[in-house]
Amino acid sequence: MTTAREKMLELGQKLSERKAQASTIGGVFRFDIQGDGGGTFIMNLTDQIGVTEGDGAAPCTIRMSASDFVDLFEGRAAGQQLFFSGRLTVEGDMGMALKLQALTEVLS
Repeated sequence: MTTAREKMLELGQKLSERKAQASTIGGVFRFDIQGDGGGTFIMNLTDQIGVTEGDGAAPCTIRMSASDFVDLFEGRAAGQQLFFSGRLTVEGDMGMALKLQALTEVLS
């Protein structure tokens, strides 16, 4: 099974390959992914498109479990469903978090 870390690094590679599309989303996001295979990642969708592992400043932080993260980006779960069930939390700019729905289109 794919870990959240592996999935995040895969997403970073795809974003690097699709910089023009990713930059239309814009913003810098911090993902705090808890559990086995998780970690903290910064996803930059502005000037330096990609994902870096480690903590950093971001106007929007997304927190969720490692298994929910993998399910979300493999199409087995919906972000809204995870949010309204309390399994995905957002700190900071909620408007930016809503932009992330477009991310799945860029990555598919």
